[in-house]
Amino acid sequence: MSRLAIGDHAPDFTLLTADGGQVALAGLRGQKVVIFFFPAAMTPGCTTQACDFRDSLSALRKAGYTVLGISPDPVDKLAEFTATAELTYPLASDADRSVLSAYGAFGEKKLYGKTVTGVIRSTVVVDADGRVELAQYNVKATGHVAKLLRDLGLA
Repeated sequence: MSRLAIGDHAPDFTLLTADGGQVALAGLRGQKVVIFFFPAAMTPGCTTQACDFRDSLSALRKAGYTVLGISPDPVDKLAEFTATAELTYPLASDADRSVLSAYGAFGEKKLYGKTVTGVIRSTVVVDADGRVELAQYNVKATGHVAKLLRDLGLA
C-alpha cells in the first residue's frame, strides 16, 4: 500500500454516487476537493464523521472546497445513509476498492489490537490542479473534521 504525499498527482477516478449519478475527479478539476474515505455507512464512527462534514460544509464551501465521501458500500446503502443522516454532499461507491487502494486508504491496519485488512479512515485534499494538498491517514472519526479545518487554516 502506497500513501499519497503532498504534491503527488491525485489518481483520477469515476464512481457511482448515492443519488444515482457519477462523480469523476477530472470533472472537479479547477475546484479544491476534500475526499474522505470511510469504512462503512451507518456505523457509529462513520455517521459521526459524515455528520461532522455535513455540519462544517458551509465553512468548507466558503473557502472553495467541495466535499466527497467514498466507501466500499453499495450505492443503495449510501443512498439510505445520505437520507438517514441528511447528508448534503455526494457519497460515492468504490465496491472493488480500487480507488481506496490507489489513495492508500485500503490495506493493513490495527483494529482492537489485531492486524486486519480493510478501509483506513483517511482524508485527502486535492487542489484545483489535481495535486495532493494534504493527506491524512488513520484519522479518528470524532474530532477529525475540526482538526482538518484547523490544518486548512479555516478555524
